[in-house]
Amino acid sequence: MHAENHATPGHMSTPPPNADTHSEVAPGEIAVGVVIGRASEYFDFFVYGIASALVFPSVFFPFLGKLEGTLWSFAIFALAFIARPFGTVLFMWIQSRWERSTKLTAALFLLGTCTAGIAFLPGYNTIGALSIVLLSLFRVGQGIALGGSWDGLPSLLALNAPKHRRGWYAMLGQLGAPAGFIIAAGLFAFLNSSLSKEDFLDWGWRYPFFAAFAINVVALFARLRLVVTHEYERELGQHDLEPTPVLELFAAKGRHVVIGAFAALASYALFHIVTIFPLSWILLYSNQSVSEFLGVQIIGALLAAGAMVVSGVIADRFGRPRTLGALAAAIAMFSGFAPTLLGSGTLGQDVFILIGFVLLGLSYGQAAGSVTANFGARYRYTGAALTSDLAWLIGAAFAPLVALGLCAHFGLAFVGAYLLSGAICTLAALGVNRVLKLKS
Repeated sequence: MHAENHATPGHMSTPPPNADTHSEVAPGEIAVGVVIGRASEYFDFFVYGIASALVFPSVFFPFLGKLEGTLWSFAIFALAFIARPFGTVLFMWIQSRWERSTKLTAALFLLGTCTAGIAFLPGYNTIGALSIVLLSLFRVGQGIALGGSWDGLPSLLALNAPKHRRGWYAMLGQLGAPAGFIIAAGLFAFLNSSLSKEDFLDWGWRYPFFAAFAINVVALFARLRLVVTHEYERELGQHDLEPTPVLELFAAKGRHVVIGAFAALASYALFHIVTIFPLSWILLYSNQSVSEFLGVQIIGALLAAGAMVVSGVIADRFGRPRTLGALAAAIAMFSGFAPTLLGSGTLGQDVFILIGFVLLGLSYGQAAGSVTANFGARYRYTGAALTSDLAWLIGAAFAPLVALGLCAHFGLAFVGAYLLSGAICTLAALGVNRVLKLKS
């Protein structure tokens, strides 16, 4: 119902023509939109990631050994990260030509179509090599769609957050990662423990993909309801959060794209080392139950969510770059113990997961957009999207493939080396960023 206003003498019932009648968008409201969007994307992300370790080697590569099949599965897993920057560029063009709602609808429709396509995809024993080709195409489609799903809300949240609470609000969007993992891992743990191995590999693994499709549909309408409102359109426009030509971006701010991608590398390298890679290692080289290990990872994800909340408090106290640098140093120290823990049986593997998830929560909570202020208003929208894409590509895309391949052939020491390299890159990027700021 709408209350009517009645004018009375001496009382102005409506504001003057020049008064600003628009309501402000609260940071908390923006945060809700960010969490909804990121949680749905991460759920879809982890459903595929977990399946690539537990299911796809047997379903799509039964003609190979377990190790070789898993490596090929991880190679296809990486295709989405290679395609993601291209999706960002393509859908930025779509937004420039039409509008933000058209872009989001098309991107999430593509994501849902590819996810559902994987759910219905017959295995190698049914249609042969065509199954691998289709799986690869659907995976590329997922990557393009994820690149296109960038809505600018994280940047808007960062700009609208109180200056002394920016670390806290930056953390909120990252909570979608542990939330998505908990739901995806819980589904796979339930199905894996409730079904026979034959039923799980035949049809059980498909249910999480159906759930991902349904969640994407709900998330689409929730996000559209936010970003197409007049208040959000006005806020996004006022902050100049609109696409800019990619070549112009790299000509003006290319070094900041590179710095931003490497600044988050320690966190992104750890991301798959504690989520996807350990599943393959446990399946291939351990006697631990997969369902029980997924349960440990779920506990780890809960710890990561709590650590993300703590990261917001720490970052607001000491600054986001300093927090990221300290955590990169902590990940570097953890890299020295990682091989020993992974190779010391069930207890050591579980400790590795729990400590790794805590470090992931603390670092990943502040990894997004830590240096996007360098882009300025004009380039922030496109710059933040491509920085994230490149961080995923450099730090996370090949982590399961490289870690498993090197560890299987040369030993677990290479897990530590991989994490150490990411930490060094983060510290170097933050150092370069600090020098550039001092010179400017």
